[in-house]
Amino acid sequence: MLIIPVKDGESIDRALKKYKRKFDKTGVVRALRSRQQFIKPSVTLRQSKLKAAYKQREASKEDQA
Repeated sequence: MLIIPVKDGESIDRALKKYKRKFDKTGVVRALRSRQQFIKPSVTLRQSKLKAAYKQREASKEDQA
């Protein structure tokens, strides 16, 4: 449970913003979405390797330019 301390005179909008930021940091929604569908570990590894290769190519392009 998230607890957001609200100071006297602080607006509700500001408190909501704090709550949303804190909720995003917990990663609850991200975890729920990832659990909706099972992805094999080999597929996850392949995706991470492809992503790393892509990042490396982009970095080398920037270095050359």
